[in-house]
Amino acid sequence: MFKQKIRGIATFAKAVELGSIRQAALSQGVTPQAASQAIAQLEQHLGVRLLHRTTRSLALTEEGRQFLENTQPALAALDRALLLARESKDDIAGPLRIVGPKSSFAPVLMPLLDAFCRQLPGIQPDVQLDDGIGNWVQDRVDVGFRIGPAPEDGVIGRRLFPVQLIVCASPDYLQRHGVPRTLDELAAHRCSVFRHPTQGSVLPWYLRVDGEVMQRQMPPALSTNDTELELQAVLAGQVVGQLANFSAAAHIRAGRLVPLLLPHVSAHIGLHIYYGSRAALPKRVRAFIDLAVQQLQDGAGHVLSDKELAAAAQGWKRRGR
Repeated sequence: MFKQKIRGIATFAKAVELGSIRQAALSQGVTPQAASQAIAQLEQHLGVRLLHRTTRSLALTEEGRQFLENTQPALAALDRALLLARESKDDIAGPLRIVGPKSSFAPVLMPLLDAFCRQLPGIQPDVQLDDGIGNWVQDRVDVGFRIGPAPEDGVIGRRLFPVQLIVCASPDYLQRHGVPRTLDELAAHRCSVFRHPTQGSVLPWYLRVDGEVMQRQMPPALSTNDTELELQAVLAGQVVGQLANFSAAAHIRAGRLVPLLLPHVSAHIGLHIYYGSRAALPKRVRAFIDLAVQQLQDGAGHVLSDKELAAAAQGWKRRGR
């Protein structure tokens, strides 16, 4: 109903400006019948006649003249607001609201943010990292990242790369405690478990067994709700941990961590980027999404190939002899 009233007021004002309902209809891309009906509905709503009109001319009534004078400032302000909104869509500077998971995600996001802000120094990132799942609309998100299933309906989601969950230990731990060769042998080792930061529940390890992903609850030598602390505990040789690839990859490649039980590495979840309508994205948002896809698609630098994992495991065996 409100949109109908606005349409009627705009059509009325345009008809007065152009001197013809037909010309007003042409300028608005509607039929003359639709324009005439919009004005008639407005008059019916107001209970007054705004125009004297014949097939060849129209003139304002006194009530129409007063109504036009009172509505013209509001219509001008609305036109300006629409213009500014269209211009802001193409503005490459300004705020950029980004949300993502807190656990382990900063090393993935920060290189991307650094590259983006160097290209476009007028961008003002507003980053909120939280392991809880918020409301994309209420939180006024421009771009979001999520580890796990694809985002909910109502947003556009794109999978960037698989999240590998890799059982790892430091060389020091393996020298002191030995190497677990099977899943059952893990029961004799010091294992870490992750406690969900918002729910408080202890998460199982997700392990691939005979082509299926299975959950296994591990007896905890260490439990924590902070992935960075868990990583440091594994690096220090205190525990064996199941770590995400974007936490562990650099340490595995450098030899600081050794991947274990390679047949049981799971990659059933992924990192997704999500955003709103493709058609209405501001230019700065589109630019950030394009850079994120360019840098993170297929997980360059974060995903370890089977060959890399095998080489890291074999390298430890050679060093450990």
